[in-house]
Amino acid sequence: MTASRLSDEEAFEALFTAEYPRVVGIANRVLADPHEAEDVAQEVFVDFHRLHSSTAEYASAWLHRAAAHASLNRLRGARRRQKREYAQALEEGEKTLDPQQQAEIAEDRRRLREALGRLAPKPAAVLVLRASGLSYAEVAQALGIGIGQIGTLLRRAEATLRKEVTRGTSS
Repeated sequence: MTASRLSDEEAFEALFTAEYPRVVGIANRVLADPHEAEDVAQEVFVDFHRLHSSTAEYASAWLHRAAAHASLNRLRGARRRQKREYAQALEEGEKTLDPQQQAEIAEDRRRLREALGRLAPKPAAVLVLRASGLSYAEVAQALGIGIGQIGTLLRRAEATLRKEVTRGTSS
């Protein structure tokens, strides 16, 4: 191992030792969950190590800001997930389906999944990610494309999916 590589590792270890408690503390203040805060801290340090030099002057500030942002993102994600789950539970509780309706819904879902499987990977991924509750920005980041392309790609994918579903039912 080279001396410069060793010093990079030592610098990162020193940075980690010095800043880990504060990064976890920031995350814990936002999340109020020590285990989740440790997960956030680990993610933040991995991201920093991947992107920056451990000897950078801005290291502490970057880690603190990243801990706050990552924690807030987790909080928002949990809130969105909770709202979706609550709405779905209400919706499911309001309607009791007879076996015929359940069979029809299951068949519709099967046809939709088959049609989705016939789509090209990118349009299918856009539909799945967006239907899973991801924002345009999150979908764009996940697919490595510009956020400005998401709306157009989503509309085209929906149109193609409609055609595929129709084609699948007429076959």
